[in-house]
Amino acid sequence: MASAKILEQKQAIVQSLADQMKNAAGGVLVNCQGITVEADTKLRAELRNAGVEYSVVKNTLLRFAAKNVGLDDLDSVLNGTTSLATSDADPIAPMRIVNKYAKQLGDKKFTIKGGFMDGKVLTMDEIMALAELPSKETLQAQALG
Repeated sequence: MASAKILEQKQAIVQSLADQMKNAAGGVLVNCQGITVEADTKLRAELRNAGVEYSVVKNTLLRFAAKNVGLDDLDSVLNGTTSLATSDADPIAPMRIVNKYAKQLGDKKFTIKGGFMDGKVLTMDEIMALAELPSKETLQAQALG
């Protein structure tokens, strides 16, 4: 049986993940198993510049966090290596950036597993449609132009 200290640490991580998901405008789950260190470094820099939080997470802890915020439908994709990318400000940024890297790295190396926006789990078709949209700044510039 796990010690009380380890259990407290895990509960704190679950609470932190739940808060991150609850406060996020949008987020995406990624299978990051085949990404190289170089590509991962570039990805993290681009995500950071866009204000996106990104981290590799344990499926079991993420499963508890998702359940706590009503995103139980993500349970089916929580297997293998999982990363979570969320944004509080721009709901499309995580999907757009991750999708760009998924295309660059090729199939099976870095793939989108699932996503959510405004407390609702999205289908893969919805995620891909949103990922293809230009950035918020680009859309604003186009509207003003």
